[in-house]
Amino acid sequence: MGEVILTMKGIDKSFPGVHALDHVDLEVRKGEVHALMGENGAGKSTLMKVLTGIYTKDSGTITYEGREVEFHNPKEAQEAGIVIVHQELNMMNHLTVAQNIFIGREFMKGGLIDDQKMNEESRKLFSQLGIDIDPSEKMGNLTVGKQQMCEIAKAISHEAKVIIFDEPSAALTEAEIEELFKIIRDLRAKQLGIVYISHRMDEIKVITDRVTVMRDGGYVGTLITEECTKDDIINMMVGRVIYEDPKTHSTVPDDAPVVLKVEHLNAGKMVRDVSFELRKGEILGFSGLMGAGRTETARALFGADPKESGDIYINGKKVEIHSPQDAVRNGIGYLSEDRKRYGIVVGKTVAENSTMASLKDFVKGLFIDKKKENDATRKYIDRLKTKTPSVDQLVVNLSGGNQQKVVVAKWLVKNCDILIFDEPTRGIDVGAKSEIYHLMNELAAEGKSIIMISSEMTEILRMSDRIVVMCEGRKTAEIDIAEATQEKIMHAATLR
Repeated sequence: MGEVILTMKGIDKSFPGVHALDHVDLEVRKGEVHALMGENGAGKSTLMKVLTGIYTKDSGTITYEGREVEFHNPKEAQEAGIVIVHQELNMMNHLTVAQNIFIGREFMKGGLIDDQKMNEESRKLFSQLGIDIDPSEKMGNLTVGKQQMCEIAKAISHEAKVIIFDEPSAALTEAEIEELFKIIRDLRAKQLGIVYISHRMDEIKVITDRVTVMRDGGYVGTLITEECTKDDIINMMVGRVIYEDPKTHSTVPDDAPVVLKVEHLNAGKMVRDVSFELRKGEILGFSGLMGAGRTETARALFGADPKESGDIYINGKKVEIHSPQDAVRNGIGYLSEDRKRYGIVVGKTVAENSTMASLKDFVKGLFIDKKKENDATRKYIDRLKTKTPSVDQLVVNLSGGNQQKVVVAKWLVKNCDILIFDEPTRGIDVGAKSEIYHLMNELAAEGKSIIMISSEMTEILRMSDRIVVMCEGRKTAEIDIAEATQEKIMHAATLR
């Protein structure tokens, strides 16, 4: 690691009802990958928004390249060489790759945009990064992994000296993560300072040099990665030890009734002749590689996508599900992997989102019974430990993990008996993840039945009573948790 390039000292920031940052410190060196970790709502994103000029700090100092600075907007930060690669990619799918990279600072020729020059400059950037992408390709045609690489190229095009990666691997495959790490190591070798925000503990140990931990808006400490254990970091993050051992046997009684039976379900290329059963109080894990058809199966079952054929039985009775409304009427709730698109309305309050699926239960005459709505919302804020100042807080102002809890609350308020959790802990920190796990186990113990789709092998082995494995749209195995191993699951996930 080289000399210090960035120091944030005693950074303080408050919003109405929330002390978001409480005298936080961060130091980044040249040629360093510095992890920034903490539970959802710990203040990581707020700290980075203060750094890049999205928010104005209340107090504290930012020293960059030896002088005190304060950026008033992201453009000023970019021009100085501090760039953020966001978790939610800010790309325009209808434009080409090159047009996205140079948007707002296009090369001009004779009063017209010079696409040829932009393509040339993009190729140079990709060559530097060792990436094979056609600059003239439409952005919307690329995989999420390739789009992420374009976002990194865009950051480099600003002649970045400090790059902030915010949950960069959340939607990437294992192969794409390896490609990302290769690029990050290359940037580190070129003496860039890198801030790496992630909840994936295994990644932190592989790719980072130091770890700064935040908790409840405050600075907890900084560790050298190779000198600390995973438990050290977790304990600093949550102030307690969290144990997540694999499940060794099913908790479902042998005589538990079948609440959901799916026979020969077909829907497009990604759902081919899928059959399975779900029992009362069971957590049925769906495993498989990216593109295996797990989400597509859930969406067809929930009526979000049309099915071509197949039968669905609930408590032994055949039902027709042509829309999500049909599914909800039959007691099925669906927690989508893309919560911002399908799970919540970010411009509405916590209360409005929590009661969205069951609004008619809160109508009194021509009006919504606000007291009843607020009481129901508070019940699940308490139960899920959702961090929000009030039921009237806009969901857009909550952290990702707390937004996820609001989606869970929506289906608990609706009191669905069958719950589909699609990537329930994606983008969620280890503490919130543990709370979601405890909640799912509680729900199963109460007699709710859960289908859990997860790309994390440890999560599948930790939570499932039984595991359905899919590959290329087909079910390739069904394994009882007592006999499940990572090797068995991976073998079934790669069967053709």
